[in-house]
Amino acid sequence: MKRLFVFVPAILLVLVLVNSFVLKEKETGKKTTESLTAPPAKVPVAKVNILYKSTDGGQTWQDISEGLPEIEKPVNFSAGESDLYLHVKNEMYHSKSNLKAPIWEKENVPDLQNASSSPSTSIAFNRSGVMAFNYKGQVYQKVSAAEDWLPVQTNFIKQHSMRTIFETADGAVFRGYDHGLYKSTDKGENWKQVQNEGWVMNMVESEGVLIATDTKGIMRSTDNGEHWKWVISEGGVGIAVERIEGGFAAIAYNTTTKSRRIHISLDSGKTWEVISYGLGPSPSISSIKQMGKYLIVGHPDGIFRSSDMGKTWNSVHSRVDQVENKDFKFVLPWNSSSSEPKNVFKIFVSGDVLYAMAVSAGC
Repeated sequence: MKRLFVFVPAILLVLVLVNSFVLKEKETGKKTTESLTAPPAKVPVAKVNILYKSTDGGQTWQDISEGLPEIEKPVNFSAGESDLYLHVKNEMYHSKSNLKAPIWEKENVPDLQNASSSPSTSIAFNRSGVMAFNYKGQVYQKVSAAEDWLPVQTNFIKQHSMRTIFETADGAVFRGYDHGLYKSTDKGENWKQVQNEGWVMNMVESEGVLIATDTKGIMRSTDNGEHWKWVISEGGVGIAVERIEGGFAAIAYNTTTKSRRIHISLDSGKTWEVISYGLGPSPSISSIKQMGKYLIVGHPDGIFRSSDMGKTWNSVHSRVDQVENKDFKFVLPWNSSSSEPKNVFKIFVSGDVLYAMAVSAGC
């Protein structure tokens, strides 16, 4: 009886332990099942820092992205002496540039109602006023008094593949297309083709000399665009041209180095010097501007500034994918085929203010 008395409690103890183990297994299984079926936790999305402003010649930059319309990605940004324009999908927004932070208001530009049928619209700040145009060749001019956009009637036949509109000091108007450059001296009544080597996307003028980008590089004219001569031809396309003190700056793609190189000319575009050796070589350098004595460059490695006309460069802002905001660190995806980031800051000038907009590195 004594042995039986000892044996019975032992059996009860074993049963309790087994039951406890089974319950624990069931509970573990239940938690595992719940973890598999429960919806994943929401991952916070970082605010995209895409627009910056500098009022001290590019030394420091302030993020002013917060006031932008709620968009995934800007399409076109333009800066004039006193006005800023942003075209996104099928909407155009406008803000005065003298505000501490832009206040964006919609602009009623015709032919932007359908994003799928209306290509990206660009803004041209010309002597005769502000113009909006798109790739299909539609052109509108802003009437300041009524704040309306009216169509610009011309007799131009090939209304497609428009890249740029530029007006010279003497009133001649140029239109760059994928198929060449056209000129009018009678406010668009008559046009003639003055260059047929390929697309023309950018033009600038200084002291009677015209400089333009083209599929072969950078070209120059001294007779108001009647004839053109190549001044930078390195196998690749011309990317950008700018006026600077004493001459011009330009960016062109070099097929030997497989990178975009920055050039300056201080003799009205006759001869050019490469000034980008102090920067990392890149196929995605976006822009070069001047503010006071400084040259400012948008480079995939960030924003750089030079006080000695490109002999040396100093970094004044980190690159797009290393920018931080107050809540998150925003990291953009990289190209799978290279170490180049997909985005780069493009520099704009409005009066004495600089703007930097994050754009695709391929544009």
